[in-house]
Formats: sequence, C-alpha cells, structure tokens
Amino acid sequence: MDWKYRHLVLLLCLFAFFVTYFARLAISPVVPFITDDFAISNTLIGIALTGMWLAYGLAQFPSGLLADRHGEKLIISIAVGGTTVMSLLLALSPVYGVFVVAAVALGGVAGLHYAVATTLLSKTFDDIGTAIGIHSIGGPLAGLIAPGLSAWVGVRYGWRPAVALTVLVGVPIFVLFVLGVRPTEPKRPDTPIRESLELSSLLGLLSRSAIAFPLFIAMAGTYVTQGLLSFFPAFLIVFHGYSATAAGIAFSGFFIIRMGSQIVIGRASDSYGRDSAIAGSMLAGSIGLGLIVWGSGVPAIAAGVALAGVGSSFFAAIDPRFMDALSTEERGTGFGLVRTVYTVLGAAGSVGVGLTADLFGWAVAFGTLAGLFFLSFLALGLNRAFGLGY
Repeated sequence: MDWKYRHLVLLLCLFAFFVTYFARLAISPVVPFITDDFAISNTLIGIALTGMWLAYGLAQFPSGLLADRHGEKLIISIAVGGTTVMSLLLALSPVYGVFVVAAVALGGVAGLHYAVATTLLSKTFDDIGTAIGIHSIGGPLAGLIAPGLSAWVGVRYGWRPAVALTVLVGVPIFVLFVLGVRPTEPKRPDTPIRESLELSSLLGLLSRSAIAFPLFIAMAGTYVTQGLLSFFPAFLIVFHGYSATAAGIAFSGFFIIRMGSQIVIGRASDSYGRDSAIAGSMLAGSIGLGLIVWGSGVPAIAAGVALAGVGSSFFAAIDPRFMDALSTEERGTGFGLVRTVYTVLGAAGSVGVGLTADLFGWAVAFGTLAGLFFLSFLALGLNRAFGLGY
C-alpha cells in the first residue's frame, strides 16, 4: 500500500470521525430552543440526549461484528451517511417522540465509526499509535467548531437549522470517503453472528489480563473525560465565578490542547511504549485537575486546562494497547466489544459528577476526577515497577 493512499485513508477517517462527533455536539447549544419549541422539561430533553449517547456506546460492539462480515469501508460509509440523514430527520422532527427516536438512531449510526476506523487504520499503518492519535483529532476539532457555530445559527435562525448543519459537512465528506477509499475485504464473511456472540468467548476475551487491566484504566479515564465534557464550563462559572464567555474560551482551549495532544501521545506510545504514554497523560491530567480545583488566578487555571486536555487524550495510547493485545482476526469484533464496555460504563461520568456536585460540592466532584486520573497513573506505575505483567 503506497504512502499517499495510506495517508488519504487516515485523512478521510479523521473527517468521518469529525462528522459523527459534530452531529452530537451540535445539539447541546440549542437545547433551550428545543425545550421551548416542544414545550418539554429539561428532564425530557435529557432523556433524549442520554439515549443518544448510550446508543453511541452500545453500537461499538456490533460495528466490529458488521465490519468483520462486510468490510470496514461499508460500515464507515453507513456511519457517515446515516449520521447525516439522522441529523436531518432530527431537525425535521414534528413532535418530541420523533425527536427522541431520531436522537437515539443518530447515536447508533454515529457509533458505528470509531472502532471500525481504528481497525482499518491498524491494517493500514505499522505505527498505529500515531495513526490513531491523528485520527482522534476529528473529535476535538468538532468540539472546537460545532458548539459555537450551532449556537450562532440557533440564535439567528432557530434550532432546526443549527442541528441540520451536520448535513453541510456530512454530505461532502461521505462522497469523498466513498470515492477515495478502496473496497476493504471482510475478515470473517462466513462466520455466523451467533458464533461471534457466544457469551463464554466474549467474557473470555474481556477477562484476559492484557485486556482487563487496561479496560479498567480506560473506564476510569472515560469517566473523567465524560465528566469534563459535561460540566467543565459550569464548574468554572459556578465554582470560580467566571463569566460564560470566559468559561467558553477555556473550554475551547481544552479542545485545542486535545487536538495537539492526540498526536503527541499516540506517537509517544509508538516510541516509548503504550503504558508510559498512558501514565504520562494521566499524571498530567491529575495535576491539571488539581490546579483547576485548588489553583487561583489565570495562569494556574490556564495551566490546569492545558494539562487536563493532555490527560483526556489518553485514548490515543490506550486504544493501540488493546489492538496490541488482540490478534488480527479478533480486532474487529474484539475492539468493538472493548469500546462498548468502556464507553458505556465510562459515560456514567456525566451522572456521577452531577450527583457528586449536588451532594458534596464542585470541589469534591472535580477533586474526585483528579483522584481517578492519579489512581490510574499509580496502577500503571505499580504494574511496571513490580513486573505484574498486566
């Protein structure tokens, strides 16, 4: 496979990830307009968004199964095209019930992308940490662009055009992906789905020490990252007294740092080892969150935001670690299963941080996140220091 084509595949996978992330992030800034339009409570709109994120997590495992049977190109194409279509249907929803169904379907089709794209890149590149890190830029890039653009359009034209913005980016990227990526051969086209769903084999895969140990690390890190994505601006406003504008600028800075960190951490995992890169990332995140909670003044908070961005970029090293532990034949289904487990369980970060903040205050809520990052760093350090082999 020539250099030019390999990097074209990487670029198009990055664009595809951008679309699936953009669609989900474009909704949150216009939630108040949606609740007013449908005359519903925040709880009801929260149910729709929770269903969307849950469907996103649950789709990771079947995406791997489908890619094994039909090839990665088809599944990624369905993810991008389906996300675009569902965003349009979401914008056209006449009543709340249709909106919920469209939101859940949006999460489901968007969730087909990441695990499959990671598997495709593992077949395309030798330095998969670097490739996965570059691919992951699509998420924070969407996080930098989508919320502000959606809010601007929502204020001027209403929530429906804001949600439909995904169509403008989704259609051209879908066309580019379909035309630019060559057909990919499925790994196990004749394997019955029932055979791949045997509970004993799935539990056996998850219980391997080389999978189980980083899986707990990934769940803890995802919990922290999900909590940050859900409540970081609110924390700065309520706990530190920042204006909404200042909190928004800090949040944008968080995403900018994540974009650069994905590449650095992915490359570091190729050069210095997966666990060293993961541990370094999480130590930085722990220190950063500590500065955000207990620091004062703009320099301390800015440094904390930067380090928290580095910490939440650990995915660029831990996903290649899972790939290293899976055989070529297992990577589609196996990595999809792993992604579903740590994405779904880690998504509890939104509920956990909100509940902790309500019960014990924001300092405890965000201090807990710093503690989880540090415990993960400590576990990795002990594993290496004592040669535990996990």
